[in-house]
Amino acid sequence: MIYEPEKRISDRALTVWRISGALQSIFTLLLVAGVVSLTIIFDWPSWIIGVAVLFLMIYCVLMIYLLPQLRWNRWRYEVRDQEIELQYGVFIIKRTLVPMIRVQHVDTNQGPLLRKYDLATVSISTAATVHEIPALQLEEAEELRVIISRLARVADEDV
Repeated sequence: MIYEPEKRISDRALTVWRISGALQSIFTLLLVAGVVSLTIIFDWPSWIIGVAVLFLMIYCVLMIYLLPQLRWNRWRYEVRDQEIELQYGVFIIKRTLVPMIRVQHVDTNQGPLLRKYDLATVSISTAATVHEIPALQLEEAEELRVIISRLARVADEDV
């Protein structure tokens, strides 16, 4: 039987993702306000206003409440001696195994929102792509960066 990864990202990720969703919703609000204005100016059918407002409400509920919760529930990771396993997704669950031998370097990064909530993202670079573990507590992210770096060096020496 294949077990899913055990470790979870910080629950403060929910707050960060909800704030981010609210900021995205503000831009959507501006778009809807533009559609409403055009409807009034050009005397378009009034049902367009209702559809635009309904779209805005559904978008806000999805981006602020539903998607961050689903995203957090699905996000798991685990670092083992030979590989890093990531599991994420909202509707389609994606599981990725990154062999330690393929890891080239590991970074941590913080944007303004992550910094405010004392969180960081760990980026794992391979020759093909960059894998991220988002919204870890800062201390955990730094520790994980060092652990992966050491394990990747050991894997390189084995070859």
